[in-house]
Order: sequence, then structure tokens, then C-alpha cells
Amino acid sequence: MRSVAEQLERVLAIAVTPPPVRTAISEAQGLLCAEEVVASSALPSFDQAAVDGYAVRSVDVAIAAEGHPVVLPVVGEIEAGARTPHRLQPNQTVYVATGAALPTLADAVVPRSHTQGGGARVSVIKPVESGSYVRRTGEDVQPGDVAVRSGAFIGAAQVGLLAAVGRDKVLVHPRPRLSIISIGDELVDVARTPGPGQVYDVNSFALAAAARDAGADATRVGIAPGDPRRLRELVEARLLVSEAVLISGAAGGRSAELVVEALSDLGTLDLTRVAMQPGSAQGYGLLGTDRVPTFLLPANPVSALVVFEVIVRPLIRIMLGRRNPYRRTVMARCLEPITSPMGRRQFLRGQLMRDDEDDYLVHILGGSGTHLLASLAEANCLVLVDEETTSVPVGQEVPVSFLAQRA
Repeated sequence: MRSVAEQLERVLAIAVTPPPVRTAISEAQGLLCAEEVVASSALPSFDQAAVDGYAVRSVDVAIAAEGHPVVLPVVGEIEAGARTPHRLQPNQTVYVATGAALPTLADAVVPRSHTQGGGARVSVIKPVESGSYVRRTGEDVQPGDVAVRSGAFIGAAQVGLLAAVGRDKVLVHPRPRLSIISIGDELVDVARTPGPGQVYDVNSFALAAAARDAGADATRVGIAPGDPRRLRELVEARLLVSEAVLISGAAGGRSAELVVEALSDLGTLDLTRVAMQPGSAQGYGLLGTDRVPTFLLPANPVSALVVFEVIVRPLIRIMLGRRNPYRRTVMARCLEPITSPMGRRQFLRGQLMRDDEDDYLVHILGGSGTHLLASLAEANCLVLVDEETTSVPVGQEVPVSFLAQRA
């Protein structure tokens, strides 16, 4: 029986990051930047008003006070986007909107709340220092600065910054394409009503969702035909458009042997037992001329999702360009006793919480039943019990791996 670490090592040893692609910044969110984006101009590109108010020379309003205002003539108005240049003379002011370019010689903006009156003349009742309420040229980014670094996660702020420096496209690590296939004579699509002995195809939906959560571009192929020739044709077609293929329902027993036999001329699939619970029965290999990683996963939905989380998800994260492909892990105190089989790493569903002292606690869900999908839906973590541990008493700390965050 192969250890979890050995199985992961085999899978991740062949992880290949797809070549970067140039994409519109509107499509880059959630990906990693694959280039150093260097600003060619300053941001802001001109001195501009940070608030609605009056552009002034700060020296002209230095003595302004509540009872002794400085009265200045208003000689113009500048709206945001105005292109006509203005020049301010001493002891004058120009009304400016937020984002408007400051007139020449102005070095500060007096907010409207610091003034009285308006129209042809305005009374300034508070002084401002040079640079007050002004967005200076290059204050955010200077020409030659790296706006977005290679390897940086592109979120909302990075998309905004790319737009601000004039980039409509950016080089990114693309989402790997995954195809998810289900196998089993007992399976029917959710649009149909199961007959005697039939069940809904859960895995193709669940695994596709898990793959998207991991950052992949997932295609749910659905239920594969039972005929070996048609199965081979289906898999071969998906290998041409995928960076990885997942086949659930064929990880052990006769069904797995039939799948391996049907796909034998596409490559080698290694059926093995991994020292983990749930999900011990697995298959893995490289198929097709492009040697596409192909996984055989259990038919049981909980087992399939746990194998995906432990073995497949790290591969996707590396394909995305992530340096650390693993979930965050913390130590938490058990609220229930745990028993675990010797020689197998156990992955238990759990609810992670914090006590009044901000320490982590974990409540075990679902007992020992690996078929209990509802308990996995309630879980926000996996409790990790190593191969040498057979029991964990209440109150002892165990490592806990976070699952997807809930809103």
C-alpha cells in the first residue's frame, strides 16, 4: 500500500504549468500574473484635486481664520476631464471638481467646507498647507515602477491598477482545463428519475464544482457510455482539450480493470491502494500523446471529493502557478474522541470554530460513515489523523486543513 506522501510525490512530479497566455484584464481576475507590468507613465499623470473645492496658492490663505477670512475672487471653474489649461494668479482662486487638473501655480485645494459664500468671490476660513487635498503627479506610481509583479494574484485592486496604467491585456497563468467523467451502469442524470437500483450522477457535478473552486476551467462531461470502444473514444477526445481528466466510479474492482483495459492503448493507468481513509482505492496515469494526467476516483461521492482535495487539487494549484499548492493548516482541539485505523491517514469531516480565548476547536461530523455526503456539505475543514495514530482523546490538538470559505 502506497503512502499519501508517495502518491502525491508521483502526481506532483509531472506537474506542468501551462504556458502563459495574454488575456483581457477583465478576464484575468483570480489568476496569477506571469509578467512584470512596468508603468510607462506616472499615476496620477497630473496634479489633481482630491476634493471639490477651490484651488489656491497656500501662501495666499495662510492667515485665514474663522473670524478673519481671506476673500479671493473666483476666476474660473475646472471640471474633471477639462482639457483647457488654466493659470492661477496670486490672490486668486479657481473652483475645481474632484479629479480636475490643478491650474498652474496652485499648490493646494481648499475644501468647500472650509469656505463661506461662493460665486464671484469666496471667503476662506481655514488655511491649508502646500499639497493639501491634492493628488500629486506620480504619487501612486512613478514611470518605471513595477505596477503588478510576476506571480502576483490578480484581484479587484490589481485589475484596477492595470487599467490605471493603461494595460488592457496582461500575461497570466491560465486556468488548467479539466474534464470530469462518471462511469457506472447504475447512474442516471439528475434530469431523469432513477429506476430500481439506480442513483443520480453526483460525482460529475461535485467534482466539477471542486475543480472550479480550485481555479480550474472544468467541463462536466457526465456519464460515460458502458461500451469500452465508445468509452475510449470519449476519453481520447477529452485528452485533446484537457490538462487533466478525472474519471469517477472506476477506482477499484472489476469496473476499474475494465476501464484500464479499455484505455490501455492510450497509456498506462496505475491502480493502487493509498494508505488513506476515505478514498484508498485510486488510479493514476498519463494518457495520450501529450501525457495528460488522468485520475480514477472512487464512486462514493465523499471518497471522490476527499481524494480530489488531497491528491488532485494540489496539482491544479501548481498548474495555476502557485508556489504553495496546499490549503492552510492549523492545530485545533478535538471536541469528540477519534479512533483511526493503524497505517492509514484519516481525513475526517469537521466544523472548525474558535472559543472565547480565540483558540481553534473542531467538532467531528459524520462519524465513520464515508457515504455521508450531507456531513461533508456542513464541513468547513478536514481533520487529519496520521498513519501512526489510532486514537485521539477529547481536548487533544490535531492538524486541521481549511476547506473553501463560506460567505
